[in-house]
Amino acid sequence: MIVGLIGHPVAHSKSPQMQRAAFAHVGLSGWRYELWDTPPEALPPRMRELGEREDVAGCNVTIPHKQAVMPYLDEVSAHARAIGAVNTIFKRGRALLGDNTDWIGFLADLAFHGVDVHAETRALVLGAGGSARAVVYALASRGARVWVHNRAPTRAQHLLEDLAGSTSARERCAVVASPVDVACQTANLIVNCTSAGMWPREDESPWPDGAPFPAGVTLYDLVYTPRMTKLMRQAEAAGARAIGGIGMLAEQGAAAFERWTGVPAARVSAIMREALQDA
Repeated sequence: MIVGLIGHPVAHSKSPQMQRAAFAHVGLSGWRYELWDTPPEALPPRMRELGEREDVAGCNVTIPHKQAVMPYLDEVSAHARAIGAVNTIFKRGRALLGDNTDWIGFLADLAFHGVDVHAETRALVLGAGGSARAVVYALASRGARVWVHNRAPTRAQHLLEDLAGSTSARERCAVVASPVDVACQTANLIVNCTSAGMWPREDESPWPDGAPFPAGVTLYDLVYTPRMTKLMRQAEAAGARAIGGIGMLAEQGAAAFERWTGVPAARVSAIMREALQDA
């Protein structure tokens, strides 16, 4: 069977290494993982092909298609509908089912690093794209207080409005105009959901140069290439703890693996982490 990654671009992805390692680990020798670079204009035929091919079990979905694929799916999970983005597609017969494992992977990796999310968590989320939607959904579902900052404030507001019906976003979440807004000074978790710092933009950061970080804060950067981003260096220089996104990539990948193969994510998450570290 074949699974793959739909996005544009996809050449930088490390998903093949971790998924292939997982296939080998559980003895699925006939499975393979491919990269399917899909510009926006090529998405309709790609989705038709996905449904028609009997040798394809599903795929991951990345930028810029996490929302665009949804109209092509026969069913979308409640979590993915609430988030408004799909990052995993799997099949039941010829039917295409969409889910979101980003929020699962985010919480799982925080737990791996000993960071619990609960009603006392005060989180600042940077960005308002598909990944930010998953992160805010995860945080709000655990009762956290969340502030969202985006360069386009209306996009952040739309994110919270979309989530308000399925989480406590209306009561516990708000948009802030600046990442160093006075309201965010009590944050104990900062999550970067922007692409600033990701290859080939390694010299960029969403955090203003010289701006202070909240005391005792943990920074979680979803970027995993490079493993140490400018934002992470800024945070560590200020005395904060910094965690990169490689573990979230592994955990969301393990959850996707379970949907394609039926093999529990717990059996492959560690081997995926190892494969990503090697890559």
